[in-house]
Amino acid sequence: MKIIVATRNPGKVNEFKTMLGRLGYEVESLLDYDSAPETEETGSTFEENAELKSIEAASYFGHAVLSDDSGLEVDALDGAPGVYSARFAGENKSDEANNALLLKKLAHVPAEQRTARFVCALSLAKPSGETLTVRGTMEGLIGFEQKGTNGFGYDPLFIVPSLNQTAAELTKTEKAAISHRGQALQKLEQVLTTFLGA
Repeated sequence: MKIIVATRNPGKVNEFKTMLGRLGYEVESLLDYDSAPETEETGSTFEENAELKSIEAASYFGHAVLSDDSGLEVDALDGAPGVYSARFAGENKSDEANNALLLKKLAHVPAEQRTARFVCALSLAKPSGETLTVRGTMEGLIGFEQKGTNGFGYDPLFIVPSLNQTAAELTKTEKAAISHRGQALQKLEQVLTTFLGA
């Protein structure tokens, strides 16, 4: 069975292929469809943005679409960057610039106050507009320097305390088992087949 994932982010596409592939789903993404619309993320929450994207794409494709809106919430920054995580340092969506700005903003914040979490809202929509939305989180700390070459986004700064490693130091499989996206997908997994009527 096929699921289209409404993203052009290669990092996210790879994670979804890893996670949904083991459930027997074939994953396509907007990278496979140049003409697919780019949904404007006007929601004030991760859930609202995920639903906007999945509903528009499901209507366009006439097929079940999974979308995600995810980001980083840093407690010392009152939850920022939040829904603006991808464009924290500007509209060009540069991981390098975002990480540099985050380090700058937290320069004088001590280690114990650098608590943060990755949040992922997943929304699965049918062409009818019916949606199923779940949330997953991964708690951690923001490091003082980037470590690791795996992953993407804020992964090189996000320390997983139980492993004392950044998300970028984990393998794909290790990350999938504990990540915010992995947590959300586990919740989705429990209701996926029923929702799709398979």
